[in-house]
Amino acid sequence: MTLSLSAKIEALLFAATSPMTARQIAKILEVKEQEVSDALAELSCAYQDNARGLTIIQREKEVILGTKKEAAEFLSAFLKEEAESPLTRPQLEALTIIAYRSPVSKTELELIRGVNCSLILRNLLLRGLIEEKDDPTLHTPVYRPSFEFLRFLGVPSVEALPQYEELHKHPDIEAVLQQENAAP
Repeated sequence: MTLSLSAKIEALLFAATSPMTARQIAKILEVKEQEVSDALAELSCAYQDNARGLTIIQREKEVILGTKKEAAEFLSAFLKEEAESPLTRPQLEALTIIAYRSPVSKTELELIRGVNCSLILRNLLLRGLIEEKDDPTLHTPVYRPSFEFLRFLGVPSVEALPQYEELHKHPDIEAVLQQENAAP
């Protein structure tokens, strides 16, 4: 089954942890920017016409998939409960990697963990435990621990974490990343 352009954009926006531009989407999907704009307009209409809980949110040139305002009350209760619940083991693993390897890209995190980390990153961002920043050299977002995370742990910086020097550039992890970067 081949997905339509609208379906591909919808999936991309669902997985994205931050707003995207039509230009970014066009580059990723290898289509023209105008095709993306047309598909976004189609998606936006589809969300407005149907009784769905999602909508396309646009601000200037950026777009993101969001929830409709009618869902705010029960989503607020759910997110509060979610934010107060204990971190799962996969979330703790990802947070540890981000703390000791920061700044780390999503690709590097997924190489180290061996699984897709989109939802984990979204959850950690929502909880305020990590921050996302665009890296001009990598041309991709990178993640690092937030000040809130450091404050919670009571450490002045990531360098004050236990065994930081040993684990920050661990040879086994460096080998995995170098091996992946060398692969054709």
